[in-house]
Amino acid sequence: MLYLLLIINLITFITFALDKWKATQHKRRISEFSLLALTFIGGTVGAVLAMLIFRHKVSKKSFLLKLCGIIVLQIIIFVGYWKWGIGSFE
Repeated sequence: MLYLLLIINLITFITFALDKWKATQHKRRISEFSLLALTFIGGTVGAVLAMLIFRHKVSKKSFLLKLCGIIVLQIIIFVGYWKWGIGSFE
């Protein structure tokens, strides 16, 4: 499980970096849906790190609200698994 999280976070980080590069080069961008989908499936740490390092998407309020919503949803899911024993992290 840990390896999968590391891989998805690395992919998410690289995708955010690529989108930032494309933005500076005025090329076709990666959709916000794709960026948020990668974040949702486990790439939260990679997304946040890329946003901080590359200063990418940090001033776009609608994107930040969606990102915060994803983080809150992930916390709720995590607490549900941990507190109610719905699943296992093994």
